Amino acid sequence: MLSLGVSMDKWRAALAAWALVAAVLLQPAVANAQSGAAVRDIEVVGAQRVDPDTVRSYMQVRPGDVLGPRSISDALKSLFETGYFADVSIDLRGDVLVVTVAENPIVSRIAFEGNRRIDDETLGPEVQLKPRQIFTRSAAERDVKRILELYRRSGRFAANVEAKLIELPQNRVDVAFEIAEGDQTLIEKIVFIGNTQFSDSDLIGEISSKEEAWYRFLSNDDVYDPDRVAFDRELLRGFYLSQGYVDFRVTSAVAELTPDRDGFILTFTVEEGSQYTFGAISLDNQLTDIPDFRLSPLLKPRSGEIYDNNLVRETVDKLVDEVGTYGFAFVDVQPRSTTLREEQKVDLVFVVDEGSRVYVERIDIEGNLRTLDRVIRREFGIVEGDAFNTSKIARATRRVRNLGYFKKVDVSNEQGSAPDRARVTVEVEEASTGEFSIGAGYSSESGVLFNVRLAERNLLGKGQELALATTLSEQQNQIDLSFTEPYFRDQPISVGADVFRTITDYDDRQEDEEEVIGGRLRVGYKLSEDWTQRWRYTLSRRVTDYNERRTGDSDSNTLLSAIGHEVAYDTRDNRFNPTTGRILSIGNDLAGLGGDARFLRTDVRASQYFPMSKRPPVTLALSARAGAIVGLGEDVTGSDRYFLGGRSLRGFESSGVGPRWKGGVFSGFALGGNYLATATAEAIFPIGLSSEDLGLQGRLFAEFGTLTGIDTDLRSDEFYDESSIRGSLGFGISWTTPLGPLRLDFAWPVVKEDFDKDETILFSIGAQF
Repeated sequence: MLSLGVSMDKWRAALAAWALVAAVLLQPAVANAQSGAAVRDIEVVGAQRVDPDTVRSYMQVRPGDVLGPRSISDALKSLFETGYFADVSIDLRGDVLVVTVAENPIVSRIAFEGNRRIDDETLGPEVQLKPRQIFTRSAAERDVKRILELYRRSGRFAANVEAKLIELPQNRVDVAFEIAEGDQTLIEKIVFIGNTQFSDSDLIGEISSKEEAWYRFLSNDDVYDPDRVAFDRELLRGFYLSQGYVDFRVTSAVAELTPDRDGFILTFTVEEGSQYTFGAISLDNQLTDIPDFRLSPLLKPRSGEIYDNNLVRETVDKLVDEVGTYGFAFVDVQPRSTTLREEQKVDLVFVVDEGSRVYVERIDIEGNLRTLDRVIRREFGIVEGDAFNTSKIARATRRVRNLGYFKKVDVSNEQGSAPDRARVTVEVEEASTGEFSIGAGYSSESGVLFNVRLAERNLLGKGQELALATTLSEQQNQIDLSFTEPYFRDQPISVGADVFRTITDYDDRQEDEEEVIGGRLRVGYKLSEDWTQRWRYTLSRRVTDYNERRTGDSDSNTLLSAIGHEVAYDTRDNRFNPTTGRILSIGNDLAGLGGDARFLRTDVRASQYFPMSKRPPVTLALSARAGAIVGLGEDVTGSDRYFLGGRSLRGFESSGVGPRWKGGVFSGFALGGNYLATATAEAIFPIGLSSEDLGLQGRLFAEFGTLTGIDTDLRSDEFYDESSIRGSLGFGISWTTPLGPLRLDFAWPVVKEDFDKDETILFSIGAQF
């Protein structure tokens, strides 16, 4: 076995030794060459795979030439540069030039040994040596460097790599890269020099590199990475520009190993400069078809405010979007700034003009190992050959992110095969879309409630959703199977179906229960970019076996046939974890198209999300709901009424608020209500430094609501019904654990009625696969 070390000093020493050996070997040939003898013939010795004529062609020496020291040296150099030979000697015997070569071996197999942190599939593409190629020492040396660089990028600067050769018959070799990975070299400390306006801790919060900490075991942000440091320089510049420091620059970013060589000290040297404000803000609209008064309100910067580069970018985006709605596919918005250093102001002119005509040449999708291309492509409002439209690209990016199938979605564009052609690249990183979740609730009245949900939101990579959910408690057992096809027959129409069965045991002593079994069909489609309409039809059979005096209901076996619809307006930036935007919806259900039940139900919901702070990121979420159900020629039965509590009003158990039976053996039984209203205010924020690494978030919330009104033959003194407002205060914790998202809420009623039922703790945990 032959070994190739990784030290450059050793490699230089080997080259020097080879030069000395070559000089000795050349002495006879040089001596003869100096005599001025002409070459009659060239004889090649030792060639096996390489044809002798090919060797002669590389030498650039021909029979009849008179050799000199320079020509022999050039011939040797040319032969070595081919990479075919491990050794070459030239000897002039009389008038015959004898060239003796030792060919480099052929690589039979490439192997990696000792690698645990980086697998063979990752290392293989990094090395240039391949089976059936000619082995050269220089190629092996370059591959060693590539492997070392890969380990350095993963924070393992103590890694050592050695290329070893295993000689085989017929001048073949196996190449084994022996790897000693070593420990990760983490960032022990991050230091800033030159910062006076912001503390080190403030700036650390703005960059992606982090100091070593025990709780970062789920991330690699504390691993030193030169590329990440370069990105941090841009993050720092972006932060200072958002705070008005136009002249800010990072003069250096240096990483030094600690004396014991087990960590890095990362030092950023900065020059902050002065803080600037916005000066004169104006609009230069070159598009005669769009009046200025349509665009001027979109200018976010205001004179006298602290300069913020984010406001400039947001204004450009809004102007591009607005102009796009007028049918201008080609628009160019340029913010032209004038820096007044003596006054410490920045004047801005937003120039709006028709841009160069550019068309989409290709849309390339990368990184989707599981999701089909068409699932992503159908979210784009453009196809190959359409006019390039920045507004449509931005909306498509939001739609792809809202699918929930990907951890990361990056959409970029670059020039195509011609100046008027653009190539759009969509790079995604697949996320887990399978879900196994377990939830639970506890109250002093009803004990523990469990629910289990098994779902796949991207079935077979086609974007379809299949879910099975069940709820088990002392009083209720429920199972629900649903399927949704978001693009029916490749059209933007969502079609789905549900099958469900619920058994509710109201009182073990009376053996009273209700069984509901049925199904639901759903159809949805977009009215515009932000407006959606959904239709549903529900058919279910309710079989009841209980004392009708307890609830005021007279029917024990009823058929429900109801058609419903919902119109929603949604501008949230992310439907799974929104930080800005709103969602408004109104829905109706009409029962009476066949069946026994006759009612009209109306629901109105609204939610608004406000980004209160960027550092730390704090979101304020406000939501409200109102609902009413009225009987059409008959009373509304208990199962069709609203029920309030649990997740719909934390601090109270499920069905813990609203009309309730007053006394007797049925005391405390929830009757439901015809009129419902709720409101919630919730602040969502990271908890300490660990939120970035462990996904730990906190919530403070206040909830209020009421439920009142029933259709019944019961006397008013037989049940409670108060329309007063109930309210609760509480806090919660959300944590993205290795087993999935965990949510824990603690809530305490602050306004309630004596007959309401409390619930303090709600929690759920789920795993994704």
